[in-house]
Amino acid sequence: MSEYGQWIKVTIEDGIATIRLDRPKMNPIDADVQESLGRAAADIGADESVRAAIITGGDKVFAAGADIKEMQAFDYVDMVERAHLIQDAYRALAELPIPTIAAIEGYALGGGCELAMTCDFRVASKEATLGQPEILLGLIPGAGGTQRLVRLVGQSKAKDLVFSGRFVKADEALEIGLVDELVDAGTAYEAALERARAYAKMPRIALRFAKELINRSADVDLATGLATESQLFAGLFATKDREIGMASFVEHGPGKARFEGR
Repeated sequence: MSEYGQWIKVTIEDGIATIRLDRPKMNPIDADVQESLGRAAADIGADESVRAAIITGGDKVFAAGADIKEMQAFDYVDMVERAHLIQDAYRALAELPIPTIAAIEGYALGGGCELAMTCDFRVASKEATLGQPEILLGLIPGAGGTQRLVRLVGQSKAKDLVFSGRFVKADEALEIGLVDELVDAGTAYEAALERARAYAKMPRIALRFAKELINRSADVDLATGLATESQLFAGLFATKDREIGMASFVEHGPGKARFEGR
């Protein structure tokens, strides 16, 4: 296990990295946590042995948001200098070249909800609560909540959540697409781990290309996206996993290949 700052712990087992927030009682995300998340993402992204990652806050709470007591002391100049740092950390997590899954128990609010949205998938307890309540503090989301949220739930729902600051129960979060799967309380991490194990068996470079293309699709025109897809598709014919996958399919049928990650 590696520790990043006082509150972030990273374990890697069987090619799956787990990033755990462990800051009692509600995992508030202060400047130290933000910086530590960015460093953890950089190290995980550079480790070719890591094939998937999970972000969790443990069995009780994912993350209840920013450290408001810390933030209350900031003035405009302070925030001009700091605002981009949390976005940089969250961007590093969002751009990890592997599948990522948030395992959500309890509250995922404000910066916590934004942290969950950096992941490719969100597995939540049936008792989880999500939301972007920044408006109730006279603020707006500042770590991706006005951008990633709309890409998940659409403009109308995003405006509803951000304008009202209301909390969203797990069943509604699933209905609107804010989370992808609901599980019994206390089992979100195990469910996320089951997903991660399945993705960890897939061809590493092909997954990396697929994630990059899908993430970029909202930011480029169709012609550009298709051209890039064609180039990366052709590039996969230079990988060992493409040889393994096609040979296995011809000989044994689909789903039986044992990829090497090369």
